[in-house]
Amino acid sequence: MSSDPGRILAVDPGDKRIGLAISDPSQTIASPLAVIEHQSRADDARQILVYVKEAGAVLIILGYADDQEGQPTYQGRKSIRLQNELLLIGDIPVLLWSEFGSTRQAQLARREMNVSRKKRAGHLDDLAATIILQSYLDSLPGGIDHANY
Repeated sequence: MSSDPGRILAVDPGDKRIGLAISDPSQTIASPLAVIEHQSRADDARQILVYVKEAGAVLIILGYADDQEGQPTYQGRKSIRLQNELLLIGDIPVLLWSEFGSTRQAQLARREMNVSRKKRAGHLDDLAATIILQSYLDSLPGGIDHANY
């Protein structure tokens, strides 16, 4: 039997696409998983839960946007509604986590990986979900602060 705490699935919700990322079982490293096309809140939640089941995830981290006063933005309110839907139809905890700057970091990461300008113009949803998840993993006790490497 493994002593690893289990995989975590992260969600970067968007108006057109939803990025997914998954952690390793030790909850140390985040990796891109998939991009799904936005349909409806209920359909999106069902699709996310399929990935949760396939990955054997024990927690969902859901990207959440708030303003400078800590109040949810329009996108943040959409995240809260998706969280409620996931909790309603699923049986896994769902934690809101700040997605502040994740898209910008995803753009910079692609640039640093020497991805061509043409390919950088594509979606960043799964990479943004990976950045959100890695931020969460780094915050855990014993988590690695990758910013200092």
